[in-house]
Amino acid sequence: MKITDLIVTPIAFDDPPLLNAAGLHAPYALRIIIEIKTDENISGIGEIAGGSAALESLNQAKAFLIGMDPFERNRIRIAIEKGFEGVKDTMNVGYAPKNVANRIYSALNIALLDLCGKAVEKPVCDLIGGRVRDRIDFSAYLFYKYEGAGGRFGMGKDAHDPEAIGWHKFKEQQFLTPEEVVEEAKAMCQEFGFKSLKLKGGVFEPQVESDTVIALSKAFGKDTPIRIDPNACWTLETSVEYGKILEPYLEYYEDPCKGQEAMAELGRLVSIPRATNMCTTSFDEIPSAIKLGSEDIILADPHYWGGIEATMQLGKICAVFGRKLSMHSNSHLGISLMAMAHLGVACPEISYAMDTHYPWQKDEVIKCGRLKFDDGAIVVSNEPGLGVELDYDALERLHQNYLKCGYTERNDEIEMQKVVPGWTVKDHIF
Repeated sequence: MKITDLIVTPIAFDDPPLLNAAGLHAPYALRIIIEIKTDENISGIGEIAGGSAALESLNQAKAFLIGMDPFERNRIRIAIEKGFEGVKDTMNVGYAPKNVANRIYSALNIALLDLCGKAVEKPVCDLIGGRVRDRIDFSAYLFYKYEGAGGRFGMGKDAHDPEAIGWHKFKEQQFLTPEEVVEEAKAMCQEFGFKSLKLKGGVFEPQVESDTVIALSKAFGKDTPIRIDPNACWTLETSVEYGKILEPYLEYYEDPCKGQEAMAELGRLVSIPRATNMCTTSFDEIPSAIKLGSEDIILADPHYWGGIEATMQLGKICAVFGRKLSMHSNSHLGISLMAMAHLGVACPEISYAMDTHYPWQKDEVIKCGRLKFDDGAIVVSNEPGLGVELDYDALERLHQNYLKCGYTERNDEIEMQKVVPGWTVKDHIF
């Protein structure tokens, strides 16, 4: 079997005005859908965060794929690494720039595994060692949020999707106070069955966010795990102050302050387990993380760590050095969700319910439509590959969204400045 083509399609789908430490989500989230085709008429699909740099790089990657055997993924990875040697990743989502080859191969790896699974009629989880569980739990991902549904409906009093029902109607509301976030959490958990909660912080004064965590704990009870993620916009001093307040309430404390050194010092002063997807985000940062003791939990992501197989390797490293593992999320659709789920059921080191933005999105690009959570979990079937297929009509519709929406990059800071003139990330430190 030989690879004959790589099809790269940028898409845009409605994204509500969610607040975070970097600013505000734009009305459209950008993703790129890839399809790898072969001479045996078997194809595999993948999904990656969008942007012009990623789009250009994926199109360049086509030259390294044509004629390759999709089962020889190590050869493909080496070719990509050589082809993009020294190129930095300019994705603007608050992460330090990384080697672009890693992110490009991450997307290709997911599609290659999907393709290979279909070729041998096995699910992806079987190709990476086999499942250790049949389902993987996800957490309710809570945001402070302005009114609106995103997309063409914008924000404010006219920001309503006339076709929305249930949770997708409820989520149009604003959630800016602790009381409103509690109602958001109740509605999301009722709809999807989630058993744990994550609050995206770094938005308001730490006292407000601390009050929100405590309000959630009172509403859901001590047995419901809660995390907060200020996205490293709290100082070490603030992180210590509020960490001591929140010790009785938090399952783990995700990136309250910036950098491995600060996170390590936090661990000496506060007893909550520390998690990160910001201070340790690649294999070359692990030695210093272990030396300093900067985190207890790594929130991995197959879209950034080099794909599904590389993240499985990360699990082994975490086990050796006494770290635990869970999963980071970005705004995504069903291809990514299934990639995360296959990894989740196969990786023994996954210790916590994983993150997902999926409830905030309404669109889909796969034939079965939106995936269903079973009591807060995704159940992985025995269907070959990822178990999902592209809906080409939906793909074309979301591609047209991309062409019409005017967004080619994600920049939460610029989006926030449309609401709060002069707002900057650098000034937004507590």
